[in-house]
Amino acid sequence: MPSSERIDGKESSVSPSPGRGSLLAHGVAVALAVVGLSALAVAAWLMSQTGITPVEVEGRRLHRPRPRPPVLTLSPTTFDQLPGWGEDDVSKALPPLLDSCGRLRGLSPDQPFGPDGVDGTVGDWQRLCRQAAKVPKEDAEAVRLFFEGWTRPWLAADHERSEGLFTGYYEPTLQGSRRRHGRYDVPLYRRPPELVSLDLGKFRQTLRGQRLAGKVISGELVPFADRAGIDAGSLAGRGLELAWVDDPIAAFFLHIQGSGRIELAEGGSLRVGYAGQNGHAYVAIGRELVERGALGLDEVSLQTIREWLHGHPDVAPEILRANPSYVFFRELSERGPVGAQGLVLEPGRSLAVDRSFHALGVPMWLDTTLPGTDPGSPGTPFRRLLVAQDTGGAIRGPVRGDVFWGPGEVAEEIAGRMRQAGRLWLLLPSEVTPPSTLPGGPAH
Repeated sequence: MPSSERIDGKESSVSPSPGRGSLLAHGVAVALAVVGLSALAVAAWLMSQTGITPVEVEGRRLHRPRPRPPVLTLSPTTFDQLPGWGEDDVSKALPPLLDSCGRLRGLSPDQPFGPDGVDGTVGDWQRLCRQAAKVPKEDAEAVRLFFEGWTRPWLAADHERSEGLFTGYYEPTLQGSRRRHGRYDVPLYRRPPELVSLDLGKFRQTLRGQRLAGKVISGELVPFADRAGIDAGSLAGRGLELAWVDDPIAAFFLHIQGSGRIELAEGGSLRVGYAGQNGHAYVAIGRELVERGALGLDEVSLQTIREWLHGHPDVAPEILRANPSYVFFRELSERGPVGAQGLVLEPGRSLAVDRSFHALGVPMWLDTTLPGTDPGSPGTPFRRLLVAQDTGGAIRGPVRGDVFWGPGEVAEEIAGRMRQAGRLWLLLPSEVTPPSTLPGGPAH
């Protein structure tokens, strides 16, 4: 399920490509909600994403020009320079890598891999995948030697900034029914047949990574209904209801995660995943609550937002409607949530990235922390090999990622509070020497 839109501003999941899930989905709100980043890091990230300069001097707001558009820069390094490389059980990342390798079958070896071929050619990766398939999957040392012998790490940066923002997402569980009755009165809609999605990068290179969605009326693409319109019934009575759940707040966060499991009142369960998005820009409600003075900057998380909404039922619908973005779902037959690559995501090993800069299927080394137990408390080191298998609308920039944590309360707890500074290395085939820089689209 492509990243739809998660709490820190994530939006699956751009209208994410069909496929996935993820957390709190993210734009300006992500930066505002960041816990553990220095004030300078937050300001730099916020400026790079929005052009906003949150600085005042002697009571006067400084007006600065928009920052440079984001640019991926890659610097070669060695495995002994990767923090914690020898401590992770890297064999856990081999199965998702092999799954991603399956997507290369039948493709031309000469085809560029990644934006502008930054990650080499498909042929480079097909050779790497053939070798990976020969490695004993349960032998961590053999897998480690494979990566050290067949790949080379490259440190990712945005211009000169190698530190970025890393968040988490998970698979929530809701209570619902296939039919409307009793307390089950909140619909989850299938994708409407008239919804049209456009990848603008196919029309103009400068718009790479930008998407639009709407519907065609009299030969013209016009905006689709926003959240308020859909909640008011613009899609009602058309048979588009996939299921009904009992909690509008839980449904809202399902939209942010992009996928989830519905425990059915009639017995059994239903797994749903991202099928599309209405094309409206994601607005993080955490930011809305901060602006209203309901929450402090250092308090914003999935858990605190949800608690506030449940505690203010009269105002909650208005807050939810502040986010006009709306996600549509499909029933999944797979064993777990499906990412933008069309593959089942691996908890703790699948990473959502910005496809304007990174190809899906690339193994990546992440050096960050897990959130502490209290706001502002230091986190514990999290250094792990993951595979880029998903994307998300709020996952913007060369050094930006969203870790999939899977289902359950522990996954929800970590994902809901994870907004950590970190660094990212791409493990590219040894023979690949990428260009030193890769411009992205316009600054997001």
